[in-house]
Amino acid sequence: MTKKLEEKTIQTTNIFNGKVVNLQVDEVTLPNGKTSKREIIKHPGAVAIIALTEENKIVFVEQYRKPLEKSLVEIPAGKLEEGEKPEVTALRELEEETGYTTDQLELVTSFYSSPGFADELLYIYFTDKLKPVEEAKSLDEDEFVELMELTLEEAEALMAEQKIHDAKTVYALMYLKQLLKK
Repeated sequence: MTKKLEEKTIQTTNIFNGKVVNLQVDEVTLPNGKTSKREIIKHPGAVAIIALTEENKIVFVEQYRKPLEKSLVEIPAGKLEEGEKPEVTALRELEEETGYTTDQLELVTSFYSSPGFADELLYIYFTDKLKPVEEAKSLDEDEFVELMELTLEEAEALMAEQKIHDAKTVYALMYLKQLLKK
């Protein structure tokens, strides 16, 4: 880590505290001694699950994304609750959004989704040991999804059509393509 690139915070102004994100503006001292402002989204983090059925189909959900004003096809995902471990969130989201559960979740990676303005850390898990839940958990009251199970080829076609168009899902497809080659 190069310390000479560090920006030191002079002052933080909280602008908005919401259900999903908080917005703050930091005044910072730059490495050259000048000052600037940084608009920062604070997010508790999230998880996403690459779930593969016995038939080698990938489990997706289609969900309307208001910031984009359209629906996207994505791997199941959700926000970390305060104090919740990522693997607990992953299992909860898998059950809520898909009706599947698993005894085997493997952490694939984690990454910052948009480090230029947000601190969201996204964890990606993988399972190919799915089983239907006995009693389906309810989605959040403001969440509506449609379950889809697609082959890798079908998913790649949706990616070409930009119906799969988010970083976590594109990453998942690249990961699966490599995994299935082995």
